[in-house]
Amino acid sequence: MDTPIYIVRGGVFVDGIGINIIIAYIVGLILLYLLGWVLLTPIKIVWRLLYNGIIGGIILVILNFVGGHFGLHIPLNPFSALIAGFLGVPGIILLLLLQYLL
Repeated sequence: MDTPIYIVRGGVFVDGIGINIIIAYIVGLILLYLLGWVLLTPIKIVWRLLYNGIIGGIILVILNFVGGHFGLHIPLNPFSALIAGFLGVPGIILLLLLQYLL
């Protein structure tokens, strides 16, 4: 069954729903999507930093525990914790390189 489209003086009506209402719904859905994207993007960044921090800390502790038997040790201080926390595994590798270069 075809839906009749009535052309009326105030605009186009599709079974009693005006084109202005349809456009308002579309604009509302787009704005809702943009609002969700704006609110979820910082949360994703925080989760990624938290995940990197936990993985970096665990690897740092394991490296110090196992590496202590082989003479490999990274001191735990705020600098090494921040590097391991923000960068994760690449931060641990960077700390190892810095320890051997310095």
